[in-house]
Amino acid sequence: MQQKWGIRGMAVAPHSLASESALAVLREGGNALEAMVAAAATIAVVYPHMNSIGGDSFWVLHSPGKAMGGIDACGAAAGLATKQWYAERGITKAIPFRGPVAANTVAGTISGWGAAHKLSKQGLGGKIPLSRLLADAIHYAEAGVPVTYSQSSLTAKKHEELGSVPGFAKTFLVGGKAPAVGSIFKQERLAKTLRQIATKGTDDYYRGGLAELLAKELTDIGSPLRLDDLHRHHAKLIDPLELKHSLGKVYNMIPPTQGVVSLMIIGILDQLNLKRFKVDSAEYVHHCVEATKQAFKIRDQFVTDPAYMTRNAQSFLAPAFLKKLAKNIDPNKALPWGQGKGPADTIWMGVIDGDGNCVSFIQSIYHEFGAGIVLPKSGVNWQNRGCSFSLDPNTLNHLEPYRKPFHTLNPAMALFKDGRSMVYGTMGGDGQPQTQCAVFTRTATYGLDPQDAISRPRWLLGRTWGQTSDSLKLESRFSPWVAKELHALGHEIEMLDAFDETVGHAGCIIRDPSGTLRGGWDPRSDGAVSAF
Repeated sequence: MQQKWGIRGMAVAPHSLASESALAVLREGGNALEAMVAAAATIAVVYPHMNSIGGDSFWVLHSPGKAMGGIDACGAAAGLATKQWYAERGITKAIPFRGPVAANTVAGTISGWGAAHKLSKQGLGGKIPLSRLLADAIHYAEAGVPVTYSQSSLTAKKHEELGSVPGFAKTFLVGGKAPAVGSIFKQERLAKTLRQIATKGTDDYYRGGLAELLAKELTDIGSPLRLDDLHRHHAKLIDPLELKHSLGKVYNMIPPTQGVVSLMIIGILDQLNLKRFKVDSAEYVHHCVEATKQAFKIRDQFVTDPAYMTRNAQSFLAPAFLKKLAKNIDPNKALPWGQGKGPADTIWMGVIDGDGNCVSFIQSIYHEFGAGIVLPKSGVNWQNRGCSFSLDPNTLNHLEPYRKPFHTLNPAMALFKDGRSMVYGTMGGDGQPQTQCAVFTRTATYGLDPQDAISRPRWLLGRTWGQTSDSLKLESRFSPWVAKELHALGHEIEMLDAFDETVGHAGCIIRDPSGTLRGGWDPRSDGAVSAF
């Protein structure tokens, strides 16, 4: 599979229609931020099992000669979301993954679109109206799109679990069954909601007529979310975390995301001089996996809503701290591994325009189809990110009103000493930092092109979407000797298909100092790189 080249602009997404929406905006003179808003709207429609406008998003942004930036567009827990509220409903051990009571956090992604659109005007001279940026999404929701194999197969797998959840069957099933691959999937109610956002602006979702409708719908089906929760929400402009790497600087999202984890893994491997091992060898995979274990230990001990953290996340990226973690890795033995954070359902997309403006973006509803609920009039499928809260007050991520939930989401970006810039990322819960590690080390450390780095076989330690075991999973295209050597080192090995969605949908774009763009998309997805 050959990589894609470009010079005037490039976009990558796990669904080809989303990358084409971004490219169309770039062709019309739009900048990377405007293009990403268009892609974000389209992907929410054409990949509905992976994300929706009822979820959250995060952005990492860069313009040449300017400081790094970011947008935190994740919502907090409802004011009514207390342990007592759940206890009154007979829920005392854990928040359910599905249904109205799982829809307990504000959906922030629309606020992120609004913040990005505003920044595109103020900082980059953007002039494309929101109505144009949402036009493709509205059309695809209204006229329909062909159902992908990913959507059809996942709907079939989740049919039994979600069939009785309010709104799911009406929206996602056809005659009580999963829609056939290639059949036309329409979302007329969602089209109307998107048209209202395009006309009245993104703030209408939180403080206008749409907010009032959403609040009523959520209340009526039994969610703890209320209008006041929507009123309180605003996207935040943030400074991303920064890792000083031997090859340059790498950036990622601040908590409550696990962006620091992705950076820690890369930083630990930089301390270990990873390049002394052959790429994709057992030694390479072993050190990547062991670095992941070290970073996950820090995550599970410290990373939560920043307002509740006892340590500054940036401190975990100090060279002395990373060197200490690197010394814990035994090159000849796999350390014990406990239990991961579990599944997540997400999309990552990247855009770089002809001026070198870069956007790394991620949008999610957490589990497949989120809480499973689809609101009756607005057609919004709401996220279940808040089921990651614990009802045990002694745990790190315990439930509190207005608290932000822990997020597996983390969009990445790198600026290299040689003048190259790179946006990269993936979906996949615990797999996100691991796949980011694979893409970064294969491109930056070993010099592979983006498409080769993404297409090569990948690994996954622990669980992610569709998986319940905590083994070290390897795609079957790895050499049998690699699996045997890893098993001999003490890893519990489980083999996956040759190209398995379990390891995520990755993407990557690299811009050389000359302005040349190179991109890679994930053959495990329905995606594409679009460029001109």
